Amino acid sequence: MLQATSVAMRLTREIEPASLDDWVAGCDRALARGARMLTLFGREDGTGRVVTTAVLLPEHGSIEILRGHGVPNQRYQALTSNHPAVHMFERELWEQTGLVPEGHPWLKPVRYEGARQQQMHGHPYFNVRGHGIHEVGVGPIHASVIEPGHFRFMCHGETVHHLEIQLGYQHRGVEALLLRRNPLGLAPLVETIVGDSSIAYAWGYCAAVEALSDTQVNLQTDIVRGIALELERIGMHLVALTGLATDIAFLQGGATYGRLRTAIINATMRACGSRFGRGWLRPGDARFGIDDARRADLVQTIAGLLKDMAEVNDLMLGARSVKARFQGVGTVDAQSARGIGLTGLVARASGLPFDTRSRLPGKLYTAHPVPTLVEDTGDCWARFRLRMREAEASARWIAKALQVPDLALPPHQAAAPGRLWPRTLCVSVREGFRGPVIQALETGEDGSLLHYKVQDPSMQNWYGLALALRENEISDFPICNKSFDLSYCGNDL
Repeated sequence: MLQATSVAMRLTREIEPASLDDWVAGCDRALARGARMLTLFGREDGTGRVVTTAVLLPEHGSIEILRGHGVPNQRYQALTSNHPAVHMFERELWEQTGLVPEGHPWLKPVRYEGARQQQMHGHPYFNVRGHGIHEVGVGPIHASVIEPGHFRFMCHGETVHHLEIQLGYQHRGVEALLLRRNPLGLAPLVETIVGDSSIAYAWGYCAAVEALSDTQVNLQTDIVRGIALELERIGMHLVALTGLATDIAFLQGGATYGRLRTAIINATMRACGSRFGRGWLRPGDARFGIDDARRADLVQTIAGLLKDMAEVNDLMLGARSVKARFQGVGTVDAQSARGIGLTGLVARASGLPFDTRSRLPGKLYTAHPVPTLVEDTGDCWARFRLRMREAEASARWIAKALQVPDLALPPHQAAAPGRLWPRTLCVSVREGFRGPVIQALETGEDGSLLHYKVQDPSMQNWYGLALALRENEISDFPICNKSFDLSYCGNDL
């Protein structure tokens, strides 16, 4: 494995599973040394045994993979007791494999998978008791076009003392579906797992397949992919900015951000035929290069965006009504963000400087680095400002990348992947606009897929939204929700 790359690959014989207790002890030691748990998951191996995998990123160095084994219903000492950032991973592991983390303080299903689907009505909500306490339930069916989710507010008057978020209503079965098709032809499915992150998911999948098949991709192809990803980041940050401005009735901002978002996704459509970038990336290839016409179009679009966005940003940031509504609302401080394992933009808005484009740059971001931007107040204002700054940084990165010659990518440059390496585990990390999109592919004896693990950053961040609402008014929920801008389907895999 190359140093500081976003793809880690191991032959499974090199990571023979330890006993469950030894695996937990190894994870505990790594976390105590400051490592970040990127993902933790398990699968049944067909013999009645559960194989567990932890993917960790130490403070310095490359991705580490630890494996263990146990049997369903086996108990182990919960890592969450000492490392709360692992809490969602252990809940999911328990739900999917039956391994029981003893001492976990919040053990309940994440998605109500399998036989638990009919038990959602009995979800064990946390109860707040006291004189004047009342509950407000919202969803799972909403008046808008958003996907299903239930939000239960425990309030005293207008003040929220606790919010519990229950998702998992869709039962999509994504990971099982990914195992039913040819692993080389999964791109059309992968890029629709989370529709507003099509490029991040497609690139992560492509990178994993390319590593597993020894397929080499040149830097120009990666630059085109990077341009696609940064266009996606800009477009989706503008969606959140539009919603934030609209939710506080700042109509100039809402209208302008919405117009700019349309300009960006229309430019993406002109580049590849889809406003969401679907069909642009395939294993070994970026199907549409940046020829002279596309280059001129993108240069003009980005220049117009930077000019108009600077004006509307100044308008929003200078408005006292905007400051009054966002500052000090929905705060998650750095200690809490680190403790519960926030990731991506919402973590950086709480002062945690973690961006896998910088931490695991690979050849693209080593040659063309991006700045890691942070805000330190952890409130709606910080998340609002950081989206502006990241969108601008992405636009400037694209403008520089477009100066690189030979991005047209003639068809003969595409490298078609062959068979995948057998008995190999590959972990791919790609920084989407919400944070790290993680995909783990494991092959069996003949190179077919044994397991395909998908993780959206939303899974780790939904609890952060619940924490942000505490001691805020219930009317603050819409702006807190939009400032986090999480994915329902990214959780309901």
